[in-house]
Amino acid sequence: MTGAGRNAEEMRAWRMKILTSTWMAYAGLYFCRKAFYASKNTLSEELHLSTAQLGEIGTAYLIAYTIGQFVSAGMGQRKGARVVLLTGIAASIGCNVVFAFANNYWTLLAFMTFNGLAQATGWPSVVGTIGQWTRRDERGTLMGFWGTCYQLGGVAATAWAGFWLAKQGLQGAFLMASLVTSIAWLAVFFWQRNEPADVGLPPVEGVPLLSISAKVVAFVRRRELTDEVGRPPVVEASATPSTSDEGDTRKLWTRTLLANVALIGVCYFGIKFVRYFVWSWTPMLLETNYGLDADDAAYLSTLFDLAGFAGVIFAGIVSDKLFRAQRALPAFLMLIGMLLGCLCLGLLGPLSLGWFAFSLGLIGFMLFGPDSLLSGAGAVDLGSPRLAVAIAGIINGTGSLGSVVQELLVGRLLDGSSLTALMPRILDGSAWSLQAMAEIVVAADAERLARVYTLLFAASALSLTALITVLIRNRHGNANI
Repeated sequence: MTGAGRNAEEMRAWRMKILTSTWMAYAGLYFCRKAFYASKNTLSEELHLSTAQLGEIGTAYLIAYTIGQFVSAGMGQRKGARVVLLTGIAASIGCNVVFAFANNYWTLLAFMTFNGLAQATGWPSVVGTIGQWTRRDERGTLMGFWGTCYQLGGVAATAWAGFWLAKQGLQGAFLMASLVTSIAWLAVFFWQRNEPADVGLPPVEGVPLLSISAKVVAFVRRRELTDEVGRPPVVEASATPSTSDEGDTRKLWTRTLLANVALIGVCYFGIKFVRYFVWSWTPMLLETNYGLDADDAAYLSTLFDLAGFAGVIFAGIVSDKLFRAQRALPAFLMLIGMLLGCLCLGLLGPLSLGWFAFSLGLIGFMLFGPDSLLSGAGAVDLGSPRLAVAIAGIINGTGSLGSVVQELLVGRLLDGSSLTALMPRILDGSAWSLQAMAEIVVAADAERLARVYTLLFAASALSLTALITVLIRNRHGNANI
């Protein structure tokens, strides 16, 4: 076999290892993230924590996660994705072991903060790695399939936590989550490398990984060659920097790039507001509003992620095949569907469990497609693959502010403290019948939920507005996403 043939075989083998290890890494991290959300109601009962306190713990995690995104972006540029990712996964495993034995609010608060910093190493590192091992014309499709890591990971992590929560309580949920994430750490240790040069291979060129990828690449190139205005195909800049730019990426950060990154970050703010509301509060809402057991609530909440699994694959293939590696327009169309799903959740969800479940599935399908396109393939496409770790960190960090805001607002809105002023009247049996008491409580709950669903609708509208701006910039040549 010739040297070129051996390189091609090695490249295919390593790309499969890269996709597998990074998929396992991010899916594995979810086990050490979702156990807390699945256990919220049990934590509240066993440790006597209020809804507001749970919201504060979640907020501490998300603030740390947001800060960690920006820190990871810088560390990844200097130390490399591999070191950052291995360190973060190990730290998250340790935090979940502590959660298993935590018995008070302050321990949970402190180590959830540490866990947020650890979990923040995940997305910039895996996206930066993928950016170095893929080409733009295949990236949407490959990352569509690869992006199922946080749908399937989320589903499996929630179901896994719910199962062990029912069998062995809080300790079982957190310790078994740590076990699964440890397996992911081993996969990264043995199979992940930052770029082809680390294993003696040239930059990625013409080595298709999957048959579907090869077909999509051929389709895209035919479309480009027959462009209606006769332009030649757009060729992505080489991942290998010129000698003059070696070690200095500052020259790649133009004002146009910074503006585009900021707009995608604002769009992602709204997306993560909605996503983390569903992840953080759905199991608890299913328990308190529909009377489900903790494990059943955890299982049903996975409809959101299961539908998202299909949405990510759909968005990735469509963006490559029908939209010629453009990410903004298919993301925009799906975000319209996400907005309609939030509207459905607010108007029809309170009527029955069936409508609530349907709305979760609709939001999941329409949300995760744009989520993956904009924070994954889109983050790499915005600039040079050399900037992928930094851009992914900035976009995800900006978006994570949305998850912080929702945790603060929703925790307060869903807390029962607003009934305090009514309690003297409720307890006055001479003035109020039991039926009147029940009606007051139900009305107050409905009012709080209505305010929460209004916030979801507003977050969806914000994402659409930011993406409309990106589409306008695309049209005027100031963006190419």
